[in-house]
Amino acid sequence: MRYVSTRGAFADSPQPFCAILLEGLAPDGGLAVPQAYPRFTAAELEALRPMGYRDLAFAILSRFIDDIPPADLRRIVDATYTRDVFGSDAITPLSTLEPGLHLLHVSNGPTLAFKDIALQLLGNLFEYVLARDGRTINILGATSGDTGSSAEY
Repeated sequence: MRYVSTRGAFADSPQPFCAILLEGLAPDGGLAVPQAYPRFTAAELEALRPMGYRDLAFAILSRFIDDIPPADLRRIVDATYTRDVFGSDAITPLSTLEPGLHLLHVSNGPTLAFKDIALQLLGNLFEYVLARDGRTINILGATSGDTGSSAEY
């Protein structure tokens, strides 16, 4: 999987996931997006259906992150999505309110904001790539919103 910018950067040299991970925006101010999106066959989608959150996250992320060895990516996913952090092995539990109507709980992370679902993983991916490459990073965060603290956490 290689990534290009929505504004044209990397068009001649699409970048692997780890190269764009720590950059934020592309050098031209665009967003890094997959050069081509992976496709799932009907059988593959059906195989995803019974998976728990960690297995599902790994199966999908593996399609977008191919420059982190699968065993390492699996460890990152498993270390991120835990009962201790999210209060449930389901990570995003589903409550049935009535047949055909369900409520997905997406505020069970450490800051009780939906952003925890993605940002807990992002922080662990940052730590992995920084340690692997012997680098450090300083992140400056500012917020005026009520869920900004989850990004900073």
